[in-house]
Amino acid sequence: MMAGDRQQDAHSRAGVPRRRVLAAAALAPILAGAPGTAHALPTGTAEAGSHGLIEPVPTALPDWTSVANTLGRAGDMKRNRMYHTALPRRDLQVISRGIIVKPALALGSHVSFVRYADGSTLLMGDVVVTEGELQQFTDALQRYGIEQTAVHKHLLSQYPDIWWIHVHGHGHDPVHLARGLRAAFDRTGTPPPLPSLPQQPVDLDTAGIDAAMGVRGSTDDGIYKSVFVRRETITDGDLVLPPGLGSTTAINFQPLGGGRAAISGDCAMIAEEVQDVLVTLRSAGAELVELHNHGLTDEPHLFFVHFWAVGDGVGLARALRPAVEATNVVPVG
Repeated sequence: MMAGDRQQDAHSRAGVPRRRVLAAAALAPILAGAPGTAHALPTGTAEAGSHGLIEPVPTALPDWTSVANTLGRAGDMKRNRMYHTALPRRDLQVISRGIIVKPALALGSHVSFVRYADGSTLLMGDVVVTEGELQQFTDALQRYGIEQTAVHKHLLSQYPDIWWIHVHGHGHDPVHLARGLRAAFDRTGTPPPLPSLPQQPVDLDTAGIDAAMGVRGSTDDGIYKSVFVRRETITDGDLVLPPGLGSTTAINFQPLGGGRAAISGDCAMIAEEVQDVLVTLRSAGAELVELHNHGLTDEPHLFFVHFWAVGDGVGLARALRPAVEATNVVPVG
């Protein structure tokens, strides 16, 4: 290609995002009045900052009462920005690689709502469905204008067949988004919530895992979790994402007895980090499950690799730490 052609091609590509933004702004008033949509918003609102980005604002549990009532279960606050609701699939007995997978290891559905300075609400989540539930769940989301940004796997061969769906919605009516989620979850076997119980110690050398991973972990329903978040500011279109929303590295340890663990992990990476992480995971003895994206318009654009490993918990933690250190993350603990 000649230099002039390359320059013209670059200008053409650069103009595409701007044309899409202008088109979205022009269509927004029409979409806002369309029935059954999440009331799509124009970009570049008056509440945007000097760089055209809209910041999340602090909220508290009472701000989300109507969402909780619509979903039919209570949630909790994460970092004063994210209203989070967990919906573990305790109704399923899933076996992968001969191991019965506990819900908190890899079968937890999670959805989060975030309020923004322009009064809008962002919904993001990761939902567990069976293969038989997948299409009806998706249809229900689409009727309410809730997007699917990934349909993928967290586990290798499993029975029954399970899929994980990333959901995304944005609008001025959080209850409308919650109704869409409720309609979709009602088409699955997701069980009602259980009473909250004190966390019990896990049968693992958690101090050894903490030292090996470089982060103080936490216990969730019998699973020990080491969590990291990306250092960068991540945006979704013109929305600034709170730290950890859609940008988390998590390594989950399920005790198997005698210090052994089954690990289901997920590393958040930018493109330049992907190959180093994949090589390091394989060197650690981990099996690669899936390489994919969670979002469509995040910047920097993030990739995620799901992996599986079985062995001595502390030994695996030591072996996996270099994969974490190959990415730009900080510990959460």
